[in-house]
Amino acid sequence: MATLVGSESPCTGAKRRSCHSNIVTKFTTSKISGQAFSRGTQLPGGLLLERDKRAKWNGIPTLLQKLYESSHPNSDLSHAHSFLKVLSSQLSMEAMSFVTEDRKTAQESTFPNTHTFDLFGGVDLLVEILMRPTLTMQKKKPKMNDDLVKDCLSVLYNCCICTEGVTKSLAARDDFVLFLFTLMTNKKTFLQTATLIEDILGVKKEMIQLEGIPNLSGLVQSFDQQQLANFCRILSVTISEPDVGNDDKHTLLAKNAQQKRNASPSRAEVNQVTLLNIPGFIERLCKLATRKVSEATGANFLQELEDWYTWLDNALVLDALMQMATEEAEQSSTESSDESSLATSPLRHQLPQSMKIVHEIMYKVEVLYVLCVLLMGRQRNQVHKMLAEFRLIPGLNNLFDKLIWRKYTASNHVVHGQNENCDCSPEISFKIQFLRLLQSFSDHHENKYLLLNSQELNELSAISMKANIPEVEALVNTDRSLVCDGKKGLLTRLLTVMKREPPDSSFRFWQARAVESFLRGATSYADQMFLLKRGLLEHILFCIIDSGCTSRDVLQSYFDLLGELMKFNIDAFKRFNKYVNTPEKFQTFLTQINSSLVDSNMLVRCIVLSLDRFESQTEDVKGGLRKFTHIDEFRGRNSPLFS
Repeated sequence: MATLVGSESPCTGAKRRSCHSNIVTKFTTSKISGQAFSRGTQLPGGLLLERDKRAKWNGIPTLLQKLYESSHPNSDLSHAHSFLKVLSSQLSMEAMSFVTEDRKTAQESTFPNTHTFDLFGGVDLLVEILMRPTLTMQKKKPKMNDDLVKDCLSVLYNCCICTEGVTKSLAARDDFVLFLFTLMTNKKTFLQTATLIEDILGVKKEMIQLEGIPNLSGLVQSFDQQQLANFCRILSVTISEPDVGNDDKHTLLAKNAQQKRNASPSRAEVNQVTLLNIPGFIERLCKLATRKVSEATGANFLQELEDWYTWLDNALVLDALMQMATEEAEQSSTESSDESSLATSPLRHQLPQSMKIVHEIMYKVEVLYVLCVLLMGRQRNQVHKMLAEFRLIPGLNNLFDKLIWRKYTASNHVVHGQNENCDCSPEISFKIQFLRLLQSFSDHHENKYLLLNSQELNELSAISMKANIPEVEALVNTDRSLVCDGKKGLLTRLLTVMKREPPDSSFRFWQARAVESFLRGATSYADQMFLLKRGLLEHILFCIIDSGCTSRDVLQSYFDLLGELMKFNIDAFKRFNKYVNTPEKFQTFLTQINSSLVDSNMLVRCIVLSLDRFESQTEDVKGGLRKFTHIDEFRGRNSPLFS
């Protein structure tokens, strides 16, 4: 690929247009001046034209030569823009073809135009044009035409997706990557800039440091809610720890040892702190995540939604939507920058209702992901405090029935392709991300009780009082003004849909993980009884014994959840014995455990340790244990568990 080094033409100044076109003269001049050829367009025009037809260059080298000649510093870039438009039309057709063919591996022979454009220095030339205002010594920086900037960015993106190596070469230029962020201040070029940045950061070897972005705080605060949601797509790459793989060199023990050696925060952790220090950042994300959307029902809506999903799999629909919304905002003189700007945009009301909901869901996925990552970072307690203060959980609870788990899709969700675990549709991605957020929020943290409403908190207190045990400190300290409102809390709503989920649902794993996280930590009898009273144990046993479930991931999640639910809880064991009331059912249960001993080891340990504790209890408890039909089989040396 051509580089920008020594990119000036051997013929400079007034002699630029009168220099000889003879190739021998060109080479001689380059030897004398010491400036060798650095881009293909420095070849004589006649030679380029002669070779064009035979090489099938489609006039691209000649157009690039004209673009270069008309884009020198201090020139009128209107002529350069006209040449770029012609080039853009040729390259965009290839990019669209690439996207609609499921982003197949790019081959130079398949996409000759973008390859030729890069081969003759087009990519480097556009980078040079874009960054030219930053190189001037003038106090007042020259302003480039917005449409020219948009076209430069679009062409670069087309080259990235069609020609192998372009994205990596751009990612290696830290100066250019940081410069791109400065272009996001302009709403007219925001979408093209964000799309290109996302592509570049996805292949960058070293994670970018957000604190190196000029005036990052001012940049983020200037975004309207729609732009902030799109910006979260970029942030997700900068705050997530890189995947180091699952080979033997990266076992949990090895990772733990490595973390101890590297006491200093990782780049991802530094970036997380940088974001948390931006005033109002978390509050705005909470508003984005919980913003309501109008409801739509009916058979026509469902068919329309299916049609949008089909399009989503074959085009960059999110970018198209953002572009549409951006253009609407530009045409609206009354546009505001608060969380309602997207909903009040006049042309937005002309979109189909299903498109509005898809749009809402797609950007909520990105926001929930960022919040989820922050919840798992070193600043977890700070993030928890902010999410509670800005009422994220009550807001999600209010969205649950109408958006997150709508009744007409709960048992018939769209699954694309042959893989039942596919999460490529926006709605499936949204539900999974929502469940991951609940898991991260509840896991070993006292704020987990915010998932309940006031009546449910009173129920926990009553359970503790009836059992003559003290309430857990976290429950006592819960700020009741921050819990869920309505007839049901978020945890109870989740249990309701969990029990309705079909046996082959890809959501079962995530639902079980989310509920299990509520029980993790110090064992709470009240928490266990709260879930037992809602039929959770019977549901788990049905899934393990009677549903015919064969998914190892789902079974493991249910084994772990059952272990947390039964741990040291005599009432849970009684319920277990009541459900597993025949030798056939118990044998099926043991068979499921034996077939997944690694996945079920937490449950086995829970049962054995619980039975040992029960043995040390009063005679009333021991007498109750003797009445159980199958429990002794867990402890017997001849049990299949120990075979």
